[in-house]
Amino acid sequence: MRNIRYIVLHCTATPQHTSIASIKNYWTNFLGWKNPGYHFIIEPNGAVTELLPIQEVANGVRGYNQQSIHISYIGGIDPEGAPKDTRTLAQCISMARLVAQYQKTFPKAKVQGHRDFKGVNKACPSFDVAKWLATWMYCHEN
Repeated sequence: MRNIRYIVLHCTATPQHTSIASIKNYWTNFLGWKNPGYHFIIEPNGAVTELLPIQEVANGVRGYNQQSIHISYIGGIDPEGAPKDTRTLAQCISMARLVAQYQKTFPKAKVQGHRDFKGVNKACPSFDVAKWLATWMYCHEN
């Protein structure tokens, strides 16, 4: 088992109707990645798809992937492409369940957003993870 130090939350920075297949295609054919960017991806209806077992390394945050589990929701931008928390209530609930599950498995792991890592200049996951964790009620329906 890998030494997991981070549970990282992401958004896909795509419209919510984007398919998982097209996201995977982007990673493979545009970025040339062999492994996906996340271990789990959450659809707008809350369905969770495992893209990679947590024992394997995903391409979520350069320099931190060996020690991270990556969880993403589909969305994270407004219609003009600007960063926006577009999580549905179902996505928020599924994300909370995954985080709780892996916090039990890896109690010392820090939960943070992609943007919270040093040197990262992104809005991902388009919400304040620390605030969300403090309240667990930072879920909304769009």
